[in-house]
Amino acid sequence: MAGDSSALGGKVALITGAGQGIGQGTALAMAAAGAVVAVAGRTVEKVEETARLVTARGGRALALACNVRSADDLAAAVASTVNEFGGIDVLVNNAQEVPLGMLDDVTDEAFTAGFESGPLATLRLMKLVRPHLSARGGGTIFNFCSSAGIRWDMSGYGAYAAVKQGIRALTRAAAAEWGREGIRVLTIAPHAESPGLKWWVENNPDEAEAFFRTIPLGRIGKLEEDIGRALVALCGPDMGYLTGATIPLDGGQANFD
Repeated sequence: MAGDSSALGGKVALITGAGQGIGQGTALAMAAAGAVVAVAGRTVEKVEETARLVTARGGRALALACNVRSADDLAAAVASTVNEFGGIDVLVNNAQEVPLGMLDDVTDEAFTAGFESGPLATLRLMKLVRPHLSARGGGTIFNFCSSAGIRWDMSGYGAYAAVKQGIRALTRAAAAEWGREGIRVLTIAPHAESPGLKWWVENNPDEAEAFFRTIPLGRIGKLEEDIGRALVALCGPDMGYLTGATIPLDGGQANFD
């Protein structure tokens, strides 16, 4: 496998939304760095494929069917990971249903799905893994937000931005409350070649073209190389004094200052 196989040697990572996109890229990167990975997602065939890719490259993976909107599924995913691998060191809260559209068009059902799969699932899973991270002397939690939350023109993105900004607040709170246990909590704001981004580009071609012109590095991030490996680096001891922050992995496009 490519990458530094010692960086996360002996570590256990639980990754949601791991059947595709950023979740899959992160699973591959963390496995390449030596972690064993529990890959969770709604569609079991997709996470089984991610596990197959990890295994084919010499890593160890556990595929878990998990709808993050279900508290029972989240508890089962954590329990299965601990039973299989003996603990948890890294949590990647990646799965999210996205409520896009003008406010008048966003239904209660769509917003509820965004909230339940976003801030609520993030909070539930952080609380579930906390004792396991603490028992191993600490660990790293990654939550995900979006530059949609800081757009000057929020038209069409208000509901999505609201749930993502809620996740940023939860990151700050968890970092403050659990830091003495060695638990670091970070928010990642990525642009990457995910199915969700490809769908957005196809459905908003003019806006997408204008948006891409605002990326200083001039390209979209690669799932494993640009996003997954960055998360590996953020888990390491050299980043051990960083917590509670929002890290943009977006080629310099957004300004979170």
